[in-house]
Amino acid sequence: MSFYLPLASLLMACQAACADIAVVAHPGAAALTKEQITDIYLGKSQAAQPIDLPEASPVRATFYEKATGKDPSQVKATWARLAFTGKGQPPKEAPDAAAVKKEVAANPKAIGYIDKSAVDASVKVLLVLP
Repeated sequence: MSFYLPLASLLMACQAACADIAVVAHPGAAALTKEQITDIYLGKSQAAQPIDLPEASPVRATFYEKATGKDPSQVKATWARLAFTGKGQPPKEAPDAAAVKKEVAANPKAIGYIDKSAVDASVKVLLVLP
């Protein structure tokens, strides 16, 4: 019986980290491709103002892996280099999914990402990363 407890914990952790992630924006925002979203979150484009979840968020790590193919430390290094050279500032950090939704709903230039289950009518889904 004790074998099943660690297995159940592992499955729940994967379920949280493996969930679909929705890239969201203001309801009136124009559509963006995955490549455009990647460029925005890696500082290659200023087409929108990116919003991040906290560094400790498993959704953040999963988002960057799925959207950019980079792990959080690689992304952090990219933004450190851009900030050092004066070519960009890292995304604004929101404390949770509710704050991301509030920010993008109020700012037509902002985009963010949240767990797909947190999406509601206040935001427009631009892309779902399975």
